[in-house]
Amino acid sequence: MDTPVIALPTPNGSGPLPSPPLPALVSQQARSDEHLVALWLYGRSRATQRAYAADLAAFFAHAQRPLHTVTLGDMQAFQDTLADLATATQARRLSAVKSLLSFGHKTGYLPVNVGAAIRPPKVRQTLAERILDVDAVLHMLALEREPRNKALLRLLYLGGLRISEACGLRVRDLSERDDAGQVTVFGKGGKTRAVLLKASLWQDLVVLRGADPDAALFRSREGGALDPSQVHRIVKAAAKRAKLSPAVSAHWLRHAHVSHALDCGAPVHLVQATVGHASLATTGRYAHARPSDSSSRYLSG
Repeated sequence: MDTPVIALPTPNGSGPLPSPPLPALVSQQARSDEHLVALWLYGRSRATQRAYAADLAAFFAHAQRPLHTVTLGDMQAFQDTLADLATATQARRLSAVKSLLSFGHKTGYLPVNVGAAIRPPKVRQTLAERILDVDAVLHMLALEREPRNKALLRLLYLGGLRISEACGLRVRDLSERDDAGQVTVFGKGGKTRAVLLKASLWQDLVVLRGADPDAALFRSREGGALDPSQVHRIVKAAAKRAKLSPAVSAHWLRHAHVSHALDCGAPVHLVQATVGHASLATTGRYAHARPSDSSSRYLSG
């Protein structure tokens, strides 16, 4: 995927800050701050690119200077400006800037990584709040009557897919396995994985297949692939129908998959492989978010 050079705006709307000539000894892996950002964003999803570009734009608007002249004091001053934002937003913005500065230093564009000394605030773990109970999920699925939408919701939950992965599925990605089948998912970070499906879900997906192997599995009324915004609306409508929280999203179904699978005794490494977590520690967070037991239950009082 080609990553465009992103123009980082300044407060007065005059466009990106000019980058003075770099010292002669600095590597020319990147030609400018904008080019460095593009190199850093390369290969990330469009949604991630947009989010990070917005975070970096806020930093550039504050710093008002090229990256190779940014000081630790500039970083600390930027951190101070974030004090009124939610802790998670503060952490995300600082982490984005720190990652860019680290990348710039590693590739030789920046002589010093001034972001290394900045510590983002600790973010309160709220994962447990975004995990639906089994009954809530099943109620949500049962109330959906439209076959395409029902199959989509069931795949997001039973397959643990990300919304982008579901939107990217093609007919050729379905393969029969015994009395059911599997779906080949092109996931985050360019990694491909195969997800075995229950027979009932497999039958739901087979109904959606057409003759063209390159056609999208989940198609819009116009015939093209559903885009993430359409899937979001389908999930929101299903959650509202089931009288669940308005905050419920497609990713909540993925959270539910991991948590419920672990609760049912699925090995953590199998859950990791199914949902495509890069780290076993990420999968393990779900066990900590909703423990099956606690020492407090053994005490009287």
